[in-house]
Amino acid sequence: MPRKLPQITSDSSAFWQGGESGRLMIHRCSACTRFFHPPAPMCSSCGSLEVAPEPVSGRGRVATCTVNHQAWKPELTEHYVVAIIELDDQPGLRLLSNVVGMPPEQVRIDMPVQVFFEQHEDVWLPLFQKAD
Repeated sequence: MPRKLPQITSDSSAFWQGGESGRLMIHRCSACTRFFHPPAPMCSSCGSLEVAPEPVSGRGRVATCTVNHQAWKPELTEHYVVAIIELDDQPGLRLLSNVVGMPPEQVRIDMPVQVFFEQHEDVWLPLFQKAD
């Protein structure tokens, strides 16, 4: 599927480029120890500036999802799943991604998933597939 790539910033580079080494990098606060996403220079829970990206397991569950049927561009011929994934590393730690590798109608809420990365230029997109 053709993708519009994100603009990489100093805050987001670890998230978008961690896949090069096979790691899903999520910002974590050293003051309150909470992970948070999207990446930012300040903790969304306690306001501390002591934040840095750390690797997480890459395992989670589909919190909710929808199947996109709209061809927003002529080259978008396949339906695809847009999902909110809740990572196993912390309750409430969620990110938006796609679930791939299976027919969209088979993706279910609470389905266990695992991250993998798809490289596009200097970006490694974190995508998810059904966990073994």
